[in-house]
Order: sequence, then structure tokens, then C-alpha cells
Amino acid sequence: MITLNKVHHIAIIASDYIQSKHFYIDVLGLTVIQEIYRENRDSYKLDLALNGTFIIELFSFPNPPKRVSCPEAAGLRHLAFEVNDVQETRKYIVEQGFTAEEIRIDEFTDKKFFFMADPDNTPIEFYEK
Repeated sequence: MITLNKVHHIAIIASDYIQSKHFYIDVLGLTVIQEIYRENRDSYKLDLALNGTFIIELFSFPNPPKRVSCPEAAGLRHLAFEVNDVQETRKYIVEQGFTAEEIRIDEFTDKKFFFMADPDNTPIEFYEK
């Protein structure tokens, strides 16, 4: 059996790189580790950290196909972040001009959570610590 240490990173392809870069940095508060333009691919690669830990690679590619979200398709379902206060997080997301689902309670853990979507309609969950 292999030994996995941790999730190294999550790769996300943006249809509008500038808009997604703004969302992940200015709205969610991730910090930039490095940004590279790869001329041979006409693509940016932006490495982002959460609390100093590398977590997301944000890519731009010319004309990527749209993500299928509804109905849900096979593959990665959503990205989830743990937060201290679900209600304050939802309030902040809405104040930033984004749509957020109502807060629900996980029937198995009794923890609060809600979903929203990033600029490319990737589902993002915020889950109570």
C-alpha cells in the first residue's frame, strides 16, 4: 500500500483569468506564491496559498470548455474550506456581490455549511470548524 502525506494542491482552470484571480485573492484571501506566464501554452499559472500553505494552482488556457455543474457530473464535485463562522462568511460573500445558498446543517455532524460558485461555476463549500 502507498502512503499519502496530504493533498498537495488543487488545479483550477479559469475561463476569465483576471476575474478568477480577483476572486481567489481579493475575495477569498489566498496569497500569491508565484505567477508564471507560459508562452508556449499561452497560459498563466498562479500558485496560491492558504495560511502559508500551497493549495491552489490557477490556470488560464485559451477557450477552455465550460464546466458541467447541473446536473452534477462525474469527477471533482466541489472545493471546501473550513471556516470559524459560517454566518459571517456567508454575509461577507453576499456583500462581495456573489450568490450564496442558504446555510444548512449537516445531518451527520450537526455542523453548518453553505455553497456558492466561483466565477466559472465551480462549487465552493464553506464548512463550520
